[in-house]
Order: sequence, then structure tokens, then C-alpha cells
Amino acid sequence: MVDSLNTIISELCAIVISTAALGSLFLYAKQPIIIAYIVAGIVIGPYGIALINNANDITQMGHIGVILLLFLLGLNLQPQRLLKLFRESALITLSCSLFFFICTFLFALLIRLPLTDALITAAAMMFSSTVIGLKLIPTTTLHHQRIGEIMTSILLIQDILAISVLLLLNIDREHNIGFAILFVFAKLIIIIVSAYLAVKFLLLPLMRKFDVIQEYSFIATLAWCFFWAEISHRVGLSYETGAFIAGTLLAVSPISNVIALHLKPLREFFLILFFFAVGANINLLASDYYTLWGIIFGIALVRIKAWGFNQALAISEPKAPINKELSARLSQASEFSLLLAYTAIMNGMISEQGKTFIQMVTLTTFILSTYWIVTRYPTPISNKNDLRQD
Repeated sequence: MVDSLNTIISELCAIVISTAALGSLFLYAKQPIIIAYIVAGIVIGPYGIALINNANDITQMGHIGVILLLFLLGLNLQPQRLLKLFRESALITLSCSLFFFICTFLFALLIRLPLTDALITAAAMMFSSTVIGLKLIPTTTLHHQRIGEIMTSILLIQDILAISVLLLLNIDREHNIGFAILFVFAKLIIIIVSAYLAVKFLLLPLMRKFDVIQEYSFIATLAWCFFWAEISHRVGLSYETGAFIAGTLLAVSPISNVIALHLKPLREFFLILFFFAVGANINLLASDYYTLWGIIFGIALVRIKAWGFNQALAISEPKAPINKELSARLSQASEFSLLLAYTAIMNGMISEQGKTFIQMVTLTTFILSTYWIVTRYPTPISNKNDLRQD
């Protein structure tokens, strides 16, 4: 037990020190600091100098950052506004996802991936990164401007699609797929109704009674977030889904903005672990034919996604000044892409070559889109004073 605890502490020390050191070098070189976190994972992770021998624990801890990210997003979205945004963005999201699926599927067949690999790879590349999209947009833009509202709704619809695809990968082939998906939506409705009743008759009364004690508000809010995240996971949905529902239903509270402010540093720490884990799971020494194709297609996919979103947005809102910026911010693959690859490989549905291809495409799009956004548009981590906005 003591040895295990010492190992965790030593690994966290190594992660914090390496990310700070590389982050300093990257900032001196005027490079995005997120890339430093990924590079740190590659360098000291299991496939580098192996200061971190097993990236699984770090991956799980990093996942907490994604859960908090979705919870905080929900805290700033009123349910009525969210439904309106969904109606506006559904067609754009679905049409773009289909376009990206077709492009990836054809390329995967072109490089002679097996049919099943090609289908799973195409599904993995339909989505954009919620983590990168939300982390690289200024908070004021995200919550108070049109571009933030549209991006939020697109990413959330994509997350629902991604959860549906994960369900299909885990489903028992003897059961009816249509019934299974319907069952998932039924569980989603039950969670929303239950969380609504709990926030109205339990959480908000408690918060009003003890709101002068900041420590209580902090721990009660965290408990609310993780309780519904865990419930969501237990019934076959994702942690992120439960956290987002918990945040959205708590958005009616007058202290939601204060809660979001207090939780932001905690979110940032765990997101550092998330990006570190992305790098730690990449084995550059095992590079092969499909690693090269993954890099090539990753470069192309950034432009394909930006073009696809720009065309769809232009049809919806012709000549809107935000279209190009929004397209750039959505031009990468998703953290769900990696999760789909891991799920498929565990279920024996995809080859190692297919998994390698998905990993390299995703990592390449993460790096390129981050550079593009940080150097061209306002972000909280820009090295240019005129573009640095929080």
C-alpha cells in the first residue's frame, strides 16, 4: 500500500516537473503549451524514458479533467437555451459528421485497411475534440457570444453521437441494436428527470442554507458533479454525460458562476494530466506503414474538417463573420477517437494497424489544429498579447 502510494506521488511529481519544464521551453519558443504536455507524456511515458511505467492510472486521473470541463460547461448553459441551440445545430452537425465519415472510410480503404477497421476508423474521425475546443476558446466568448454557443451545441451533439457509437461497439450482437439505443435514451431521460428533482428539492435548499460557508459549497458541488457522473456511467452512459446534465440543471442557481470560478483551477490540473496521458499512450518506436499514413491523413483531415464545417455553416448562416474561426476551432479529431480505438481493440474488432492509424491521425490533428488556433485566434494560452484572452 505504502509502495503504491509512493509510486503515485513520484509519478505526479515527475509529471508536474516535466510539464512545467517543457512548458517553459515551449513558451520561450512561442509554441502552444498544450503541445508541451503531450510531448512530456511521450518523453517520460512508458514508451520514452519510462519514468511513468503505466499510463493507465494517469489516463483515468486525466479523465476527471474532462468530466469537470463538461460540468463547468453545463453550469453556464440554461436548459431552455440549450434546447434551442440543439435545434439550430443538429443538421449542421449530422451532415458534417456524415461527410467526415465518408472521407475517412474511403481513405482507409485506399490504404488497404480491412473493412471493419475502415468502418471503425471512419466513425472515430466524425467528431471534434470537446477538450481542445473548449479549452482554447476564451471563457467570455464561450458563454456570451454566438460563436461559443454554436460550438458548444455542435460539440455536445457530437458527444451524444460518440456515446451511441461506443454503445454499438459494446453491444451484445444477439440483442436488437435499435432497442438498445432506445433503451439508452430512456435511461438518459430518467437521469435528467431524477437530477432535476434532486436539484430542486435537495441541493438548492442546502446551498441556500449554507451558502456562507464556501468550503461546503465547494465540496457539495463536487459531490453533485461526481454523483451524477457515476450514476450515468453505471447505467451505460458516459461520465461526461452525467456531469454535463448535473451542471446544466444547476445553472439555475444564482451561485453557479461562483462555483465555476472555484472549480476552474482544479479542472486545469486534471486537463494537464489528460494531455500528458495522450502523449504517454503514443508509441513512436512502433512506427510502421500506418503511422506514416496516419500523419499524412491527419494533416489532410484538419483541412477537410475546416472546409466541411465552413461550407455547412455558410449554408446555415451565409457570410457570417464567425464561420472561418469556428471551422478552425472544430478542425481536429476527438478524444472519443482514441476511446473508440481502445474499445474496439479490447473487443477484438480492430487490428493493431487500425488502432495505430487512429492514434496517429488524432495526435496529428491535435497538434496542427492547436497551432492553427493559438496563432490565429483569441485563446487563453496565446503567446501574442493581442490574442491572449481568458
